[in-house]
Amino acid sequence: MTGPSFRSTRSPDQMGVPFREALLRGLAPDGGLYYPDSIPQLEPSWEHESRFEALASQVLHLWLAEAMPERKLVERVEEALHFPVPLVDLPGDCYLLELFHGPTLSFKDFGARVMARLMSYFLEQLHSHRTILVATSGDTGSAVADGFSGQENIDVVLLYPQGMVSRVQERQLIVARPGVRAFAVDGTFDDCQRLVKNVLADRDLFHLGLSSANSINIGRLLPQTLYYLWGARVAAMREVSSLNVCVPCGNLGNLTGGVLASLMGLPIKRFLAAHNANDYFPKYLHGRVAPFAFESTVATLSNAMDVGSPSNFERLYTLLKDRMRDEMWGVSVDDDATLGRIKQTYEEAGVIVCPHTAVGLEAVARYRQETGDMTPTMVLATAHPAKFPEVIQQALHREPPRSEVLDALWSLPTSVESLEPKPKALQKILEQGIPL
Repeated sequence: MTGPSFRSTRSPDQMGVPFREALLRGLAPDGGLYYPDSIPQLEPSWEHESRFEALASQVLHLWLAEAMPERKLVERVEEALHFPVPLVDLPGDCYLLELFHGPTLSFKDFGARVMARLMSYFLEQLHSHRTILVATSGDTGSAVADGFSGQENIDVVLLYPQGMVSRVQERQLIVARPGVRAFAVDGTFDDCQRLVKNVLADRDLFHLGLSSANSINIGRLLPQTLYYLWGARVAAMREVSSLNVCVPCGNLGNLTGGVLASLMGLPIKRFLAAHNANDYFPKYLHGRVAPFAFESTVATLSNAMDVGSPSNFERLYTLLKDRMRDEMWGVSVDDDATLGRIKQTYEEAGVIVCPHTAVGLEAVARYRQETGDMTPTMVLATAHPAKFPEVIQQALHREPPRSEVLDALWSLPTSVESLEPKPKALQKILEQGIPL
């Protein structure tokens, strides 16, 4: 068995690189995103795995067969993904795939924890070190900080837009962790992301051993294929024969993970791309903007999705091109509708959802009304509602369920620094090194 090579979206005619190199680089030297030059196909046995971790190891081995021994892969996957992934029934042939039962209570734990352990393994083989740069609009940063902290040969530099994440999210980001430095950037998520991409593409800084843990890194996306497979498997056990999937979208990494699962052979009828007021991708799908147009970020209640110009559009466009418009449907949901959907879901199903998940549920209702397609739909529930107490209070006039993990944050020491949104400012930090 051989795994695929990975090519740059900006140099598709050049020879691909092995997974290890794509993972450790994060971004291709020409500034492009790595994508697989071939897609391994699922083996029939995946549908019979009774444990999520076992399914995860089997599927990732298809991608990484040449990269590392299967026994080593299984060890790391078992360590990374030891939390439940339940599928919850809602009225009207709708299901919530709860992806928030990991250590930082968001779906970002899947990619970050697997990626950290794969990267640590390869760095140990190479006797090398990496500094991970991560830009976050809410949940990515804490998942990366938690997943990578304490891993051998790895440090983390975390950038988030000051004043544009929730109070709880910020606390998760700035809790002091070994090998992690957190920076509040005076700007938007797009500014943070631009800093990371500029520095990673600067050849004069290659000697610093930099990489990324954002969804621009292919190593983040491969683990995100896994829960699509698990959710579809559980739905099939409930005699669901056809399935749409609704993905709350920001930087489009989560959706790209679903597309990779589909290209591997997972039968998904249609993807629904649920966006907040940052609506570039829905406008593209409906033919109202050109590919690769730049749009500024708009602040919303579903802040982890506040991305004006999603990086993974470049990867999706390379993988699917105009087939996106056939296989996907997109919509933009404003804050008022988000609050209304939180309220309606609680009243109808007794379930409290985070604002991002609410955007997804509202998207399903609008899709069905517009198209008449009543296919059973799985919505990715991306974060625990306890991370957004202010939004839940506004929608329901009550607090969300408590989380012991989040409650414990307020007794822990914190560490955060300010940073101007200028590449030179970040370069200076990186050249100083990351004190343990």
